[in-house]
Amino acid sequence: MRTVDLSPLYRSFIGFEHLASLMDAAASTDKQPSFPPYNIEALDKDKYRITMAVAGFSDNELTIESENNTLKVAGTKANKDENNERKFIHQGIAERNFERKFQLGDHVKVLGADLANGLLSIELQREIPEALKPRKIQIGQGHLIEDK
Repeated sequence: MRTVDLSPLYRSFIGFEHLASLMDAAASTDKQPSFPPYNIEALDKDKYRITMAVAGFSDNELTIESENNTLKVAGTKANKDENNERKFIHQGIAERNFERKFQLGDHVKVLGADLANGLLSIELQREIPEALKPRKIQIGQGHLIEDK
């Protein structure tokens, strides 16, 4: 795998350490498992939905946590002992525990989650604070600095 050395950029860009750490995390070799499958949809300019196929899990077996721009979804099967008594001819429905993490962008908040028909839907929205939104500056006739 090819690696990229970003150290020359550090000499001229100040305050982009967060971006560098995100790139390092994306290039790390520890891959997330492919279970459970999921979709990420852009519903609007600042609205998103993550849909995960969690067949066999109930809402009390799923946990969703959001902390420091990381969304963690975990599923833990409560009664693993019952499966030992069952004899499968074919088991195509995975009933294994899982944990999946998503990196959220700045100011992306989790609005809520819903579980229906084996699909977990998580609604997200980017809420930019008023102080960071673009604003129009009026050009005036007066002086900015008073004469003393």
